[in-house]
Parts: sequence; C-alpha cells; structure tokens
Amino acid sequence: DADLMLVGEAPGFHEDQQGIPFVGQAGKLLDKLLAGIGLSRADVYVANTLKCRPPGNRDPVPEEKHECEPWLFRQIELIRPKVIATLGNHATKQLTGKETGITRVHGQPQQVTYGSMQVTIFPLYHPAAALYTPAMLKVLEEDFAKLPALLDQEIEPVPSLADLVTQG
Repeated sequence: DADLMLVGEAPGFHEDQQGIPFVGQAGKLLDKLLAGIGLSRADVYVANTLKCRPPGNRDPVPEEKHECEPWLFRQIELIRPKVIATLGNHATKQLTGKETGITRVHGQPQQVTYGSMQVTIFPLYHPAAALYTPAMLKVLEEDFAKLPALLDQEIEPVPSLADLVTQG
C-alpha cells in the first residue's frame, strides 16, 4: 500500500545478492532524494522492470522485459499507486509504451491506464546518472521536488466493465 511506486530497470550485483532493489550507491542516493521531499523507503514501493540481473549487467533485451512484464503489472495492480516514478530509460519506455527517451520526458507527468486503474507516470533520470554525471543531481532534485504535488492530486478512477454494466 503506497501512493508512490518507483520502478527501476533491473537488479544490479548488490540487489541480486540481497534480493532488495536499490541497495547499492544508486539506492543510497535514492534514499537521500526521497528524504529531500519528506519520504523514506517505508513510504514508497520500489520495484524493477526485470526481476533478475541480466548476464554481465547488460541492458535488458525485449524478450526479458516481456517475460517479466506480468509480474510488474501484478505488482502495480496490488500496490495501486497514485504515481509511478520510472527511473531511467528502460522503465519509462516500458511503462509508457512509448520510445521517447528519458532526456525528452523527464519531469513531465503522463496519465496512463492499466486495466481499470489510472496512474500518473512520472519519468525521472535513474539515480545512477547523477553518480556518473554529478551535474545531473540538480536535475534529479528538481524533478523529485515535483512529486509531492503529484501525490496530492486526486485522480478520477477509470470505471471497470463490471461498474459500467451495473450502472446500466
């Protein structure tokens, strides 16, 4: 039960070893970014598009994303977040269904519908980007600062087919 769900790409070495997403350096930065907006890990749900580490920590291939997708969508269905913050290109493209890169869409909320649920997708750079390029930290902090307002918005639920039938 979390209003904010964060979705990354795939477990890295440390995540794979511990079975917990974002426990390495990117995870430590993620914790700081969350703290900066008054949230902690206990307030959010963190997942990855892939559920296991790709060989050699390479980028996920389409077949892997396709195979793991049912688990990701089941997590979304169970958590029922108001906002899903996608961390990086892979999660953003997968959850928006668009091929537009993170550089063009970061910090811009998008409404999507999954089954009977409407969710705000909020693309963010992956925290690792700020580890490799320190200037990215400011962009990440600015984008994270937009999250509280998004979480406060009320989103009208999309009626399910069963609701439409019973309403006549």
